[in-house]
Amino acid sequence: MKYNSLGDMAVSEICLGTMTFGEQNSIREAHEQLDHAVSRGINFIDTAEMYPVPGKPETQGKTEEYIGQWLKHQSRDKLFIATKVAGPSRGFSWIRGGPLAVDRKNMTVALETSLARLRTDYVDLYQIHWPDRNVPMFGQSFYDPALEHAAVPILEQLTALSELVQAGKVRHIGLSNETPWGLSEFLKISEQCDLPRVVSIQNAYNPINRVFEYGLSELCHREKVGLLAYSPLGFGMLSGKYRHGGEGRLTLFPQFGQRYHKQNVPEAVAAYCRLAEEHGMPPSKLALAFIRSRWFVSSTIVGATSMAQLKENIESLDVTLDEETLKEIDAIHFRYPNPAP
Repeated sequence: MKYNSLGDMAVSEICLGTMTFGEQNSIREAHEQLDHAVSRGINFIDTAEMYPVPGKPETQGKTEEYIGQWLKHQSRDKLFIATKVAGPSRGFSWIRGGPLAVDRKNMTVALETSLARLRTDYVDLYQIHWPDRNVPMFGQSFYDPALEHAAVPILEQLTALSELVQAGKVRHIGLSNETPWGLSEFLKISEQCDLPRVVSIQNAYNPINRVFEYGLSELCHREKVGLLAYSPLGFGMLSGKYRHGGEGRLTLFPQFGQRYHKQNVPEAVAAYCRLAEEHGMPPSKLALAFIRSRWFVSSTIVGATSMAQLKENIESLDVTLDEETLKEIDAIHFRYPNPAP
C-alpha cells in the first residue's frame, strides 16, 4: 500500500467508503469490510453524518454507529477517520431538524453527534458535505444565478471550523462537491484571517466524469490540496455489471440515475469495458488503476456491498497502466468527453 500526504497525515491511496453501511450492509458485514481493509493496509475511512445513502430518517447515523462500534476495539492513533457535516436544501428535515445551514450552531451539534456515534474524541478530517451556497451538483451541469439564496458566509463557516480545531475535536478540514471558485475563496479567506486551511476536496472523479481536471486540478496543485476521488466506478457503471442486466445501486435506487442516464454514458462505459477486456482485467480494475495514476489524487474512495467487490477493488493496486493504455483511455475520453458530470 502506498501512502500519500494529506495535511500532516499519511493516508492510504485507497480509502474505504462506507455509505452502504446500515442500508445495504449489516453491522456484521460492515465490520468484516473494515477488518479486511485494515488488513490490506488501508488506514483511511470516510463517512458522513447523513449516511447511509439513500438518506432516510430511520437509518440516518447508522453508518457512523457501525464504525464507532468497530473503532472502539482499534488503535485509534493508527487510523484516519473522515466525516462530513450535511449542507442545506436537500430535503433532509430529520437531520438536526433543518434547515441545515452550515453555520456555527449546526456544525457544532453535527460534530458532537458524529463523535458520539463514532465513539471517538476527534476526527482527523471534517468536511462540508456540499456547499451552503447555490452551486450545481450531484449531476446538475450548469450554474444558474436565478437560484441564488441566502447562504452562510465562508468566513463564518471557517471561523466555526476553527473553533472545532482549537477545541481538539478536528485535526484537519476539507470540502466536498466544491467548485474552483468555492475552494479558492476558502483558501483566500483562511490566509487573510489566519484560519485553518483546507487540505482536501472530495469530488466525483472517474473515466466518465473528469471535470475535475479542467480547473480544480491546477488549483489543487498550486495550493497543495488533495483530491479524495469519490464514485470512482460511477455508481457501479464502470464495473460493467449493468451492461448485462446486473443489479446494483442504480437499479435499487433509481433516483440516483441523474448523473448516469445521459447521452453517451452507455457508449463510453462499453468502450472502457472493452478496453479492460482487451487487457485481460475486470473493468473496475482499469477504472481504479486509471484514477490512481493521476498525480492530483491523494486517495480513491472505494465502496462495496460485498466482500468480493471490496477485494477486487483493493486488488486494483496490483495494476499499473502503461503509457499506451493511458493513451487508449484518453482516446475514449476525447470521443465521449465527460458524459456523466
